[in-house]
Amino acid sequence: MSPTTRSDVQNPLALEEQVCFALSVASRGVVAVYRPLLEPMGLTHPQYLVMLALWQHQPLSVKELSRLLQLDPGTLSPLLKRLESSGFIRRERDKSDERSLAIVLTTKGVELRKEAIKIPGTIIEKLGMELKELRSLHKVLTRVIDQAQLALEV
Repeated sequence: MSPTTRSDVQNPLALEEQVCFALSVASRGVVAVYRPLLEPMGLTHPQYLVMLALWQHQPLSVKELSRLLQLDPGTLSPLLKRLESSGFIRRERDKSDERSLAIVLTTKGVELRKEAIKIPGTIIEKLGMELKELRSLHKVLTRVIDQAQLALEV
């Protein structure tokens, strides 16, 4: 008999029915698929997200980066310190606002993009899912993120 029975479906506290459980397990699983691809590059998954943002938008202030990644600056700061000590980024005074620090890629950080460009295709291959299905999932997850943020504002 499968773990989900008719009575479980009617149980609002059934583990298998919880969106939070599915999101949590999916997130851990997907990050685990990334890990062996990122480790040789000297990156953790959160550091990879920082690098993605910088490859797309550099230079960025800590505040802009925090907003893009939806991470508080206290969480972001140690990530930036580790990326800086690895030689991928540097923090410098923003030329347009001396009070603000701009995060910029070093030459080593720019070069790392050449290795990282292979990651999305490899992930799609390892997950064994169609790109169309993953894009649809991304769209639904983005809506969940938006709705969760709205729910927190109430």
